[in-house]
Amino acid sequence: MKIGNLVDKALTGLSSRSEGVGSAKNTGKTAASEGAAGKSATVTLSTAANLLAEDTATFDAAKVARIKQSIDNGTYQVNAGAIADKLIGNAKELLQGRQG
Repeated sequence: MKIGNLVDKALTGLSSRSEGVGSAKNTGKTAASEGAAGKSATVTLSTAANLLAEDTATFDAAKVARIKQSIDNGTYQVNAGAIADKLIGNAKELLQGRQG
């Protein structure tokens, strides 16, 4: 799991776009009221929308219960090395994105 992964970024972008759509609905203006009745439009889904539509993630309730139980028992061990490696990898990825 990455910090700040693409799906989170996609959701942020979608929420800002939906605010604009909501504001048009609130004004009461529609395509028909502006004389666009009968016209068709082409709709293209963004990459972020396609990622959200795939939704191949599964939920493992048994795994969650095991982890919760180990936390409650005080036996859960955090792998600090794995967390550090993922943080460094994520930082490198972000820095490369800014340079390119």
